[in-house]
Amino acid sequence: MPDPPLGFEDLVGRLRAAGCVAAQEEADELLAGVPDTATLQKWVSRREAGEPLAWITGTVRFCGHRVRVDPGVYVPRIQSEELAGRAASLLPTHGWAVDLCTGSGAIAVHLMAAVPTASVIGVDFDLRSAICARGNGVRAVVADLARPLRARSFDVVTAVAPYVPTGDLHLLPADVQRYEPRRSLDGGHDGLDLVRRIVTSAARILRPGGWLLTELGGDQQDTLGPALAASGFALVHPWFDEDGDLRGVAAQAAGTDPTC
Repeated sequence: MPDPPLGFEDLVGRLRAAGCVAAQEEADELLAGVPDTATLQKWVSRREAGEPLAWITGTVRFCGHRVRVDPGVYVPRIQSEELAGRAASLLPTHGWAVDLCTGSGAIAVHLMAAVPTASVIGVDFDLRSAICARGNGVRAVVADLARPLRARSFDVVTAVAPYVPTGDLHLLPADVQRYEPRRSLDGGHDGLDLVRRIVTSAARILRPGGWLLTELGGDQQDTLGPALAASGFALVHPWFDEDGDLRGVAAQAAGTDPTC
């Protein structure tokens, strides 16, 4: 006998019981994308098991854009919208931007929409992520950071790299630990292993006065300071969330000082 149809309140109740903090919003997402009742039952069961919602529905909303997210690809977080917005405000009308560790290409998608006359590239080491980003219309390449890109050619470099210290991974939600790729979360001993490489890489490809924007947390602004200084970033602007917690930094390569 087939399962009875799920009403909205029943769906919300099941999601809430499974530990979903935004149960009503997730219920709306599921109902908006599901083709039939049988599929909805399967989707709810997958979500109850902890699978990321975006992998189930195949999309996530980011900066107002509907972005495709394939299973196994890092799911863009709402807190990264601040980085995307700041990057768009710094990207010249006919400038060049590259989104390192692009994943699904969500930040690149926003940059292309916000500054349609600019040129935007996505880079990821993971082929599956690059294919997903291409599905979102991003010119994405598979590479080790900016290695194949021309020096002094970019105005903006963005990166949402793994920055969780290895010792803090156990503090992440259980479903994140169970499902999401560790390479997208584990930042090494102090969380900055890959971020330091990004700083060096960005310094090579940025034009004078160009900007690097990368996510950080905790006290990582101070920890990353020496690497930024050594790579020639003379001006660093951090930003914080509504709770006063560090969310990222915008660092300017030596050159003109536009308003950040």
